[in-house]
Amino acid sequence: MGKLRSQYPADSTERHVEYILVASFHVDRGPIMEHQYPGAISGDENMLAELMLPDQAHVRKQDWTIFFLHKDNSEDDEKEEEPEEDFKEKRVSNGVNDGIDETGKDTAGHANPVDAMRDQEELEGGEGPPLIYVLNLVNTKQDKALKRLQYFRSPFPNTLAALYDAVNAMDLTLMPRLTVLERSILQASDTKDLFIEKFEQMIRQKKAEDARSTVMPAQDSPEKGKGAVHYSTPRDTHEFESKVIYNQIPIPIKVPTGTSVETVGDFSLIKLIQAFSTPHAASPQSFLPHAHLTTNGPYTHPIVVLVNAILTQKRVIFLGHNRPSGEVAEAVLAACALASGGVLRGFTRHAFPYTDLSKIDDLLNVPGFIAGVTNPAFGNHPEWWDLLCDISTGRMTISSKLDQAPITDGFLYFQQQNPGYARSINGGSGGGLPSLSASADGTGDSTFIDDLLRSISSRHGESVVRSKWREYVNKFTRIAAAFEESVYGASALFVGAAEADAGAHGVHGHGYVWADDASRARELGANVWRIEGWRNTRSYYAFIQDLAAVWERRPIRSIDLAHQHDRLRCLKLSHEDSAAIYFALSASVRTYDEICQLLTVTPESNAGLFYISLGLFHPDIKVRIATLELLERIMGHEAGRHFWTALSRFSKLAFFRIKREMESGTRANDAVGSPSDDGNANGLDARVRGMHLG
Repeated sequence: MGKLRSQYPADSTERHVEYILVASFHVDRGPIMEHQYPGAISGDENMLAELMLPDQAHVRKQDWTIFFLHKDNSEDDEKEEEPEEDFKEKRVSNGVNDGIDETGKDTAGHANPVDAMRDQEELEGGEGPPLIYVLNLVNTKQDKALKRLQYFRSPFPNTLAALYDAVNAMDLTLMPRLTVLERSILQASDTKDLFIEKFEQMIRQKKAEDARSTVMPAQDSPEKGKGAVHYSTPRDTHEFESKVIYNQIPIPIKVPTGTSVETVGDFSLIKLIQAFSTPHAASPQSFLPHAHLTTNGPYTHPIVVLVNAILTQKRVIFLGHNRPSGEVAEAVLAACALASGGVLRGFTRHAFPYTDLSKIDDLLNVPGFIAGVTNPAFGNHPEWWDLLCDISTGRMTISSKLDQAPITDGFLYFQQQNPGYARSINGGSGGGLPSLSASADGTGDSTFIDDLLRSISSRHGESVVRSKWREYVNKFTRIAAAFEESVYGASALFVGAAEADAGAHGVHGHGYVWADDASRARELGANVWRIEGWRNTRSYYAFIQDLAAVWERRPIRSIDLAHQHDRLRCLKLSHEDSAAIYFALSASVRTYDEICQLLTVTPESNAGLFYISLGLFHPDIKVRIATLELLERIMGHEAGRHFWTALSRFSKLAFFRIKREMESGTRANDAVGSPSDDGNANGLDARVRGMHLG
């Protein structure tokens, strides 16, 4: 095994935190910037101070916001080509209504690997200058003995320097750098010790480096006189545990090891979903029909309306009147991650987790923004937004000023090809309104939301909900690719179609799989409007760029693994067709990276290895042996062994029975595949009996 690289190497010149800012509210001058360390940050100081002190912050003991700044590339020519730097959250404050910001640059929130940027494993370029992520905490103390808004204690520059040095001294060198495939597997799993081997290897490498080192600690080193340093693996590999030593006090820090695109800050998808699902379930209210948004009719679930609005680049505002600004900021960040699903990007760059009325002109110049506000005046101006999400009431409103979706060539082509499944059009002004009944669920969204809410009520956890949304968004992109191929003849949303259709290893085909043509036409027809709405957005074009880059690094290109797995899952295949798939998988999935690629299409939420393990029951002994060999390789994989553990006892018994037959040299092909048992009847009965006996 080669040497692992750290996400944050010790010799890296990049800092965890770039700037610390301190702002305060002056009784005569309003919000002012008090300190900037180690130097002035680019931008308008007054604007920064206003963003750091949100409305009504003085009536709360604590509040927080997060906002983004576009880095001025001209300020440091030598840094123009550098990747965006990493951002770890650390919150400190001093004084009355003052906030200290820790700022870093990260493509996908805190703890995203810079090396992945260099290797183009996670593309964030092409959208403009790097973003600076600003986390802001505001503390308020009341003391009637002091003059109004007087400082209790003003932080001196040496205090800020000590804080700056302490945060940047945080040791993350033992956090292994994961590939895109490994991060995808980690994000889709709840297993606490997934990829624990990588953390153990990082510790072994560190101990070896310590043993080779002959440099004694300096006289004033805190390590002098101490014994060997103890290194321990994390209790949960989804988070790396470190600490910041400030004023000789260790402050524990947890850094996510597998973040995805559009994941910024700490938020909860469950909280966002429940906030708008509970009022809708108690008293459903109809929406103003819009082809892009109400894809299931006027009673489309609010969360689906929200996702449709973000996907089709509508202007979305989260309003939280008399709510902390941190609450609306969290809702904005969660909404970006919801629509992204860890698959799409381009949302956070145009997000304003918190803004106020004084910046409305700048806000309206941004197409498709997602903003958080607390001023109720925003609700009275439907011309400012397309979808208003009121956090206080849990209700959403589609703007009466929003233009209806235009009829596109894609819709007309699809209507000509599938007249029985294309959504009919009303004759109302503006056109473009699909006639949908309230009970229609051609998209499957209602079923999906019901399943999601059951998972939440069963306390399955945040990671399960995020995994389900990842599958949802991934399915949408695959359906969009099938739609484009259907109406336009080709799609940039699927790279490598020619290779997948060439018939390598005896199988061919690519893209999403439906049980039959009617199901395919029905689902495409239900999604046609939001697909057409998405096709002209930033996230659509960014996704095409990402697909092309990922394709260049994909270990298996000759087979569409997702397509072949879906065929096993969705279709009633003949023995010959299923055998071809099992042979192809066994022949093409051999190396570590190839197994990783297979595991990304068989997450726990998609039945894991269940459909692959069905090859153990195939009537052809050669297929059973090929499946066994594939599962053996998966068992020896760092992540695959956990997938194997999750398999049912029924499948494991079949595995070991076949393995014993191979080792003993017996071949039961004739007996198992004879006409008397129809290929598997007697063998299956025997396996069931064996399972009960075991």
